[in-house]
Amino acid sequence: QMQLGESGGGLVQTGGSLRLSCAASGRTFSMYVMGWFRQPPGKEREFVAAITQSGGNIGYAASVRGRFTISRDNAKNTVYLQMNSLKPEDTAVYYCAAGAVDWSVVQIPRKYAYWGQGTQVTVSS
Repeated sequence: QMQLGESGGGLVQTGGSLRLSCAASGRTFSMYVMGWFRQPPGKEREFVAAITQSGGNIGYAASVRGRFTISRDNAKNTVYLQMNSLKPEDTAVYYCAAGAVDWSVVQIPRKYAYWGQGTQVTVSS
């Protein structure tokens, strides 16, 4: 089993920034693709970003590309999501996920084996 724990969420004004962290334990972190997903109120969970084990491949949803940056530190067993130029439509619960995921399907939540509990991000207008 792998345990994931997100932190760094909160309330921010439009145009502001937040940095989410996701700390992993229980399994070899560097073996897994890491993803960030979000679930806006009343909507389904959606892909935000993903990064391969070594960080060589990175992908973003079109809605966040150019504003969000995913990174990982395998020595610290942590993946990050730097979120800049936040908009009200970014309001959601943000989840990190880990899995042995083929890069072609990193956008699909059910491909990930492990999930954190989520952290709330609220962007006020």
